[in-house]
Amino acid sequence: MEIDPVCGMTVDASNPGATSEFQGKTYYFCCGECKKEFEKHPERYVQR
Repeated sequence: MEIDPVCGMTVDASNPGATSEFQGKTYYFCCGECKKEFEKHPERYVQR
């Protein structure tokens, strides 16, 4: 299980709502809206 860095929800890595790569790491999201928010300002969410 992974944690959505935007909303904090638990995400099943084998069936995520969306994924994004940033600085060589894959991030998992509950939905496309969280992915969009992450991609606007990824540095904000990676430092959490």
